[in-house]
Amino acid sequence: MKLLAIGEILWDVFPDGERLGGAPFNLAVHARRLGHEVYFVSAVGEDERGRRALKEMQRLGLSTEFVLTLPGSPTGTVTVELDTNGQPRFQIHRPAAYDSAELTGFQLARLIAWEPDWIAFGTLHQMSPTARALTRRLCDLIPGAKRFYDVNLRPGSYEPELVESLLRSAHVVKVNDEEVTALHVLLNLGDGTVEGFCRAAAERYSWELACVTLGAKGCVLATKDSIVAAPGYRVNVCDTVGAGDAFSAALLHGLAAGWKLAEVADFANRVAALVASRPGAIPEWSLEEVAALEAEH
Repeated sequence: MKLLAIGEILWDVFPDGERLGGAPFNLAVHARRLGHEVYFVSAVGEDERGRRALKEMQRLGLSTEFVLTLPGSPTGTVTVELDTNGQPRFQIHRPAAYDSAELTGFQLARLIAWEPDWIAFGTLHQMSPTARALTRRLCDLIPGAKRFYDVNLRPGSYEPELVESLLRSAHVVKVNDEEVTALHVLLNLGDGTVEGFCRAAAERYSWELACVTLGAKGCVLATKDSIVAAPGYRVNVCDTVGAGDAFSAALLHGLAAGWKLAEVADFANRVAALVASRPGAIPEWSLEEVAALEAEH
């Protein structure tokens, strides 16, 4: 699979230190770990955090070719507070360098020639008009790529019109159970239930696949013709930061492999659970550990 992810790269500032993250970046890292070809489009500041981010990207096996370094703009940061269950609360600091991500004509030509299978994006980054214009341009210039949209609503970082536009542009969409309720209120989509959301979304948007993550309870995957529910995995949660992004990478991995929906859902649940059991958004993990988790189900 060739994945082009566009979005925020930032430092998650935890009480005990900083860890590199950002939802589309996390997706890129986990997809690369699954053996796929990945390019990531973003921007960092010409500062210490930016230099550290680029060095960490290289260590993780990701190209920095399409990550712009911007003087005068700070590298993104988010303050993360965890509750007793490892659930995060985010304070996003903006503007940040990733809001001004751009590509040269040569870089655009490189990506067009590369012919990615997927273009992945989320809501937060698209709040920037510059980022939204770049994403729209990439989608227009690479019409053969399917579009994966992780809704990922953050307080103060979404608008109804933007979310509606992104939903309409996508082929595969991922939301969590809280976002099912939010989209019912925001866009009168469904009746607030998972089943109602999937049914209403299929009718309104004609996606190839809708995915609803349910935390420890697993997930639901729905196409126009079928719906599959897969139970979650019991782990000792360290923090859930990045677990949804790991789920997304595993979801796309299974779809690319042509697995049955039930297999895709189970694999994605296992990868997400493993990441939730470790600190930070992109902890080290292996397929052997994912398989071992299956035996404990």
